[in-house]
Amino acid sequence: MARLLSELQRLYFPTATEPADPDGARTVLATVGPIDCLIGPDGMVRAMVLEIGAPAHWESASAVWRGVQRELELPAPAIAVSGLDGFQLWFSLADPVPVLQAHAFLQALRTRFLAGVAPRRLRMMPAAGLPTQQSLHREPMVPARLQTGNWSAFVAPDLAPIFVDTPWLDIAPTDEGQADLLRGIRSIKRVEWDSAQAQLGLLPPALTVGNLEPLDAAPGPKPASTDASGPRQDPRQFLLKVMNDETVPLALRIESAKALLQYSADREAEQDG
Repeated sequence: MARLLSELQRLYFPTATEPADPDGARTVLATVGPIDCLIGPDGMVRAMVLEIGAPAHWESASAVWRGVQRELELPAPAIAVSGLDGFQLWFSLADPVPVLQAHAFLQALRTRFLAGVAPRRLRMMPAAGLPTQQSLHREPMVPARLQTGNWSAFVAPDLAPIFVDTPWLDIAPTDEGQADLLRGIRSIKRVEWDSAQAQLGLLPPALTVGNLEPLDAAPGPKPASTDASGPRQDPRQFLLKVMNDETVPLALRIESAKALLQYSADREAEQDG
């Protein structure tokens, strides 16, 4: 149990630290604990789960599993059978992100790789439109024994196709075996996350104060020089405009807020200097 708990915490818990109380943590996983324990008190998550089911279809799950590696250059997510009727892909982030940003990423994966799959067959955790502590649903975290008596479990990619008709285990998976499967999973680094966000259209390729343009800037070539006496877009006002515009994608508004903080900090540093 200690190794399995350590791997789960390394990958999916809000902070990637070693459990201070393995016996106490065991009670979280024994039944197995609710998956919403993966949301930190600040509403941030490191775990994202995309489930394809009703019925389970490995070709669809595989399209996402392979696509995020080949097209987005992300590390492979862990694969799990839900214990009921689906496959799950478990993504791990090195740095936590807000629930809504994580959900937007899963939605973008759905649009890119699962456009032909009916929405009713997909579930995303964290989900949108629910209070933070409900956005991962109060479901047991993999591996777990469900009310049906079957088990959810992490599975190896080459074995996943054999679970298409029965996406569950009849008996409990071994803790050591589950830990071994998770040991090979790597968290998505911040630079990889930002790159994938940009490719999915959730972030601009680069959002920096130096390359900001007014939202209503006219298309076409820019003039070779600018008259210093003419009107200019104040970076702070631009960032505020983006951050407060509800028609702008949420991820872009979040990045605008970050850039605004950095811009303000730089200005303060200049004044102090």
